[in-house]
Amino acid sequence: MANPVKVHNDLLGATVKANLEKRGFEAYYCENKEQALAKALELIPETDVVSWGGSVSIEEIGLLNAVKQRNKVIDRDTAKTPEERVEIMRQGLLCDTFLMSTNAMSKDGVLVNIDGNGNRVGALCYGPKQIVMVIGVNKIMGSVESAVARAREIAAPTNVQRFPGTNTPCAKLGVCMNCIVPECVCAQVVITRKSRPAGRIKVILVGEDLGF
Repeated sequence: MANPVKVHNDLLGATVKANLEKRGFEAYYCENKEQALAKALELIPETDVVSWGGSVSIEEIGLLNAVKQRNKVIDRDTAKTPEERVEIMRQGLLCDTFLMSTNAMSKDGVLVNIDGNGNRVGALCYGPKQIVMVIGVNKIMGSVESAVARAREIAAPTNVQRFPGTNTPCAKLGVCMNCIVPECVCAQVVITRKSRPAGRIKVILVGEDLGF
């Protein structure tokens, strides 16, 4: 008997891939992490300068380590001071390929992303020549409204735990309190309903759970 979870994920992936393509995204579906890594590397020329936003998904498939070994990278984690870190993040906005995931997306192909500093969503909107996104099926929701809810109620309160000492209500309580404190990790909420120009944003859907 076929694995019902795999059958569901494969069908969902095909449906969402088609909807992404209608919106100008270059979309792919991969059954697992290994296929996703191979596809991502196929999309990134070895001559490209690569940077990335905070993403557990690109780490989980091994993409971060792979590009560090193969490409010239702009890596904010090499900074020795907070000021240098900000400058490196600014340089990343003009890289060739920017890597990221999404906090959530709707089944009809709309991306929802929440950001604190704004560098990740800034790159998504404009700057790098191409965006390569790796998205697990766990982030696909039924509607834009439910995708926004997932980003705010699941992704952000979970992601903030990666940064101990962050002084936000969600870091302390585990739930979004719609705060406006100085360290708010939800300063920008960006909805991307189309890739313009067509093909600039490349989406690799993966038939496994990835990230938060």
